[in-house]
Amino acid sequence: MIRQFTTIPRLLTPLKTRSFFLFGVRGSGKSTFINSQFHPKNSISINLLRPEIENRYALNPESLEQEIDILKRKPDWVFIDEIQKVPKLLDVVHDLIERKNIRFILTGSSARKLKQGAANLLAGRANVYWIHPLSYLELSPPSKTTSLFSLLEYLRWGGLPSIQSMSSEREKIAFLNSYVLTYLSEEIKAEQILRKLDPFRSFLQILGQVSGKIINHQKIANEVGVDSKTVQNYFQILEDTLLGFYLPVFHQSVRKSQRLSPKFYVIDTGIKKALEGSLDQKPAPRTSEYGELFEHFVISEIKKLNDYFEKNFRFSFFSTKNQVEIDLILTKANSNILIEIKSTEKIDRQEIKSLAKIATDFPGVRGVYYLSRDPISYKIDGVQCLPWDLFLKKFKQISRER
Repeated sequence: MIRQFTTIPRLLTPLKTRSFFLFGVRGSGKSTFINSQFHPKNSISINLLRPEIENRYALNPESLEQEIDILKRKPDWVFIDEIQKVPKLLDVVHDLIERKNIRFILTGSSARKLKQGAANLLAGRANVYWIHPLSYLELSPPSKTTSLFSLLEYLRWGGLPSIQSMSSEREKIAFLNSYVLTYLSEEIKAEQILRKLDPFRSFLQILGQVSGKIINHQKIANEVGVDSKTVQNYFQILEDTLLGFYLPVFHQSVRKSQRLSPKFYVIDTGIKKALEGSLDQKPAPRTSEYGELFEHFVISEIKKLNDYFEKNFRFSFFSTKNQVEIDLILTKANSNILIEIKSTEKIDRQEIKSLAKIATDFPGVRGVYYLSRDPISYKIDGVQCLPWDLFLKKFKQISRER
């Protein structure tokens, strides 16, 4: 069955009273979302992906004001797609917001050029939102009896919206492999981010294998044939182009946490499998690959909900030299929510008791959760054992609990 992903409602709810940025990895549905939510007749749409339009505004960014001035009435919205292509436009946008109270929607698939160009994201005069690949709650909303979600399919193919309209494995494999090549050619090569692409290509292959694991920059550098600082720069490029995110080690001091070896997660399991060249392999339950993909999936889902519901939790993980680990810690102010993630169909009571014991050493714990594929909810030694999907459905409520 061919699905129409354009009909899937998104969880993102930006305020429509002021200008905003909307950032998201390429292909996450930014333009589709904007066109479905903001379609007044009196608006201007500027697509900087078109070379002739990008060139026009790069040469003369002030022409934007001239084009607005010739309109008979002030536009309700001015939509600029891929604003990072012409960072100088932000100075004009800033001025038009200040002087003429014009509302802008500015989308981008990279923050790198904006930061390098010393763009100030309009100094707080525009809100900032994030859109992600489709989430579990978007594919299986509680309000509907039918679901477009399959855990096994999602672990293998991920949640990029275009995947939802594809019916064959061959088509999905071709799309995701092409997505990675497009990322190289359009985000990296065309933007002239790196002088040498070959080491970065090798790095991307390794990235798929280390995603979700503690990062050893020196070891990766040795495999790629570059120095450690270059590998750190590669990871920064991935963050700036929104292809992934760091998960730092938990520490009461954020400054000290930044010195410790973090994990890194590619933003989508389908992209991860494309990078490592394993799309032709179906994840099998009770294997290490399945467990790693499941943990990757759950952490990414919680990150999406944190952004969409504007909860502003700080994410980290906990690990000791004895390999005692808590997969995810959500921190706000001086309180922490501890989350352990297992792909098993039955809970392990010994693991839960160990988790409860570790939790006693943490300050300000307001909740301890053990998420698995076990369909039954339990409470053992103060640990809430929940099905992973129930936790996601209750995330908004859980995040409010004290």
